[in-house]
Amino acid sequence: MPDFDVVELEPPANPDVGEEAPDFTRPLVSREFWADRALTSLLEDDERVVVVFTPMIGSFVCQYVWDELAERGWDERGVRIVGVTASTPYSISGFLEERDLPFEIVADPANGVAEKYGIAHDLDDMAGIAEPRLAFFTIDSDRRVEAAWVATEWPEFPDYDDLEAMLGLE
Repeated sequence: MPDFDVVELEPPANPDVGEEAPDFTRPLVSREFWADRALTSLLEDDERVVVVFTPMIGSFVCQYVWDELAERGWDERGVRIVGVTASTPYSISGFLEERDLPFEIVADPANGVAEKYGIAHDLDDMAGIAEPRLAFFTIDSDRRVEAAWVATEWPEFPDYDDLEAMLGLE
């Protein structure tokens, strides 16, 4: 038995398959640098982007997810993988460096991107503190959602084999 409670989250209000994904501009962070980038500019560079929302850097959920994606070679699937979390660029770049992760993560400390995507949730007993729930979206060059998986509990993890098939990462 886990030593924490599983919490049912409020229903998300995320964009559904076929709907337009909200655009955003935030710092895109790698191990070496960060700079403001818009989702639309990422889609100019790549035909599809998989956007991975995780709780804050340092949480076991965030660490587990990014380690799992690295182990599964998501950085070698021919699609750009971009994270979003309610953490600062400094903590994100340190996290990527420390874990030797080949990904980029958007710094969204005010959690505005998760709010636009309808997947923000308040942390228990912490007034004014929110973070994204775990969620995955494949977004095409027209900014349409091709696939989506959104957690309904905390913590909740997808079946990664099923998730890869749904997101088109096989």
